[in-house]
Amino acid sequence: MESMELRQQKLFKDIYKGKKVLITGDTGFKGSWLTIWLLEMGAKVYGYALPPKTDQDNFVTTELSSKIIHKDGDVRDFSRLSSFFSEVKPDIAFHLAAQPLVLESYADPVNTFSSNLMGTVHFFEAVRMSDSVKAAINITSDKCYQNNEWVWGYRESDPMGGKDPYSASKGASELITSSYLSSFFSKEKTPNIASVRAGNVIGGGDWANDRIVPDFFRSVQRNEILKIRYPNATRPWQHVLEPLSGYLLLGAKLLTEGKIYSGGWNFGPLGDAHHSVETLIKKTIHILGKGEYKPIENLEKLHEAHLLKLDISKAIHYLKWNPTLNFDETVRFTVDGYKSEWEATDVYRSRVDQVQSFVELSLRRNNYL
Repeated sequence: MESMELRQQKLFKDIYKGKKVLITGDTGFKGSWLTIWLLEMGAKVYGYALPPKTDQDNFVTTELSSKIIHKDGDVRDFSRLSSFFSEVKPDIAFHLAAQPLVLESYADPVNTFSSNLMGTVHFFEAVRMSDSVKAAINITSDKCYQNNEWVWGYRESDPMGGKDPYSASKGASELITSSYLSSFFSKEKTPNIASVRAGNVIGGGDWANDRIVPDFFRSVQRNEILKIRYPNATRPWQHVLEPLSGYLLLGAKLLTEGKIYSGGWNFGPLGDAHHSVETLIKKTIHILGKGEYKPIENLEKLHEAHLLKLDISKAIHYLKWNPTLNFDETVRFTVDGYKSEWEATDVYRSRVDQVQSFVELSLRRNNYL
């Protein structure tokens, strides 16, 4: 019987080592973490994205620009994106470039739709025109589903939808993926493509505006009280390494086992990790040892989902993927990630250490990465 360590080697290090991996959105939160993990597995990583927004962004503090080949660019610029594909000749591509914020989508719906819809079209067109890409994954969001505030989780077969511009754009991105899969990537000897949906992803290095965890740590830095719009909103919280482990496993399957793994996949936490915003902040304050918050009345009354869960049965059954961290560990990993930015002289190394700790926990708990 093959050991978990050997299976880990086979699934990740042996498959990604030496592979050319193109990531759109590598300067973003999830994209930068994915870049770090792939680098540590020996992949040759190429990034295409808009420049980082702040000096605190994970891409900047980990000095990834000196570790990979990165090109500044907008996914709405098809000529530039397709030229980069032609230049790199990647084996596999991950699409993370997007406008990722619900509130920003209300402020600028045109940019949200153009980035998230045409960015997806341009990504798959570049994949279609490439003679090197064997697999490609579009990373969307759990908010792609038509949310009826059900107490049970959404399955991959449930309808797409979205009341706010961001959610609608992610639902549309999924429909675009499905269309390209049926129209261009269903035949043999064409790239194997999939889309992935995760819950509310948290972790060190995320400094986006209007996101509860970055807002909390900014309030701590400024010695301010955090104001919470929706304290009772329930979310599927998960550390960033959880869905990334699923993306990497799915990518490995697409590269080695083919179209049976095409289509949509959910990567969320187990049921006990669905907690309210207020519970998350209370736990974060307890672990960090400081911070204050107070609920506020949301005067604008912009729509934002209050209850959202993912059904991950498909990933568990067919990929043998399981979440690794419980809720307490998810928050602790997150707090440690932010503290490392304040305390560590080598943030990249601290990120690698977290990846290694996560993998060791996964192996010890007998999860099949």
